[in-house]
Amino acid sequence: MRQTLIFDADDTLWENNVIFERVVNDFLDWIAHPTLDRTELRAVLDDIERANSAAHGYGSKVFLHSLHDCFEKLRERPATDNEREEILGLAHALINYEVELIPGVAETLDELGTRHELFLLTKGDLDEQQRKIDASGLDKHFRGIHIVREKHAGVYRGLVEEHTLTPDRAWMIGNSPKSDILPARAAGMNAVFIPNENTWALEHDELDPADDRVLHLSRFPDLLGHF
Repeated sequence: MRQTLIFDADDTLWENNVIFERVVNDFLDWIAHPTLDRTELRAVLDDIERANSAAHGYGSKVFLHSLHDCFEKLRERPATDNEREEILGLAHALINYEVELIPGVAETLDELGTRHELFLLTKGDLDEQQRKIDASGLDKHFRGIHIVREKHAGVYRGLVEEHTLTPDRAWMIGNSPKSDILPARAAGMNAVFIPNENTWALEHDELDPADDRVLHLSRFPDLLGHF
């Protein structure tokens, strides 16, 4: 039976947070601190990111803003021009929107597209996410591409209404319990959870192990065994 498969992008189709983590590690090495250890420094940055993402959304621009805020909080002064340039240099890969597809993604989408209707639903800065989609070369697979500021149950309900989807034949496929799985289930959809070990800490949440409408898979190509 033909199904509707809705895919997350970052850390589901291509690696994303692992690039952010590389920048964070380089930033923590660079900034150092006379009294705070690495774990404490990371906690400061996490708190700043949590506040900034709630206020301004997601993406490399907000992340860079968080790095500058973290610097100012830890050093108790604004960054100099040279220091701002150094922070910018640390985030080079993010700014250039480098896209590293997760193994098997392109081939799996090729085959799934012959049997099912595919959509893309991603959150973040509109221009930034579109550039990553363009760089990925995957846009041809999707009947519709939706870039939103945040993913919540209302967004999923809106998607159902806009495309006249049947919720119990629609599946949200992603790595984030918070953004992909739980709000899709709240909107009456099914979900496929494909964990990524590099998933951002702020995307973690608890899933109900008894929910039989959430399919748990280990790898993206495993989708072919179910759809």
